[in-house]
Amino acid sequence: MAKRGGYPGGMMPGGMNNLMKQAQRMQRQMEEKQAELETKEYSATSGGGAVTATVNGKKELLKLEISKDAVDPDDIEMLQDMIVAAVNEAIKGATDEMQNTMADLTGGLGDMAGLGNLTGLF
Repeated sequence: MAKRGGYPGGMMPGGMNNLMKQAQRMQRQMEEKQAELETKEYSATSGGGAVTATVNGKKELLKLEISKDAVDPDDIEMLQDMIVAAVNEAIKGATDEMQNTMADLTGGLGDMAGLGNLTGLF
């Protein structure tokens, strides 16, 4: 039987080490960017500016501003809908920026070599 050439595991010497260094560097960059994005604020409005919601990158509601004109005791349901819409849109802004930034850092790798969908974590 013929003996196959090459290196054990099919990797060239140093190849795995370089790959690990790149992965560690990418992980550090992602952690730094995530920490940076968590401190940013994202705002959205609804009802033509009647309601403004502000969240941070951790998706925590920081501020909710409601115009006096938006408060109609006979239509509380409309105000509730505007609040929900503004909060959801602000959270979407934070989520979208986090996902886009992580995708840029990973070069769109997504589900690479068993690492799972990294951008889906944020």
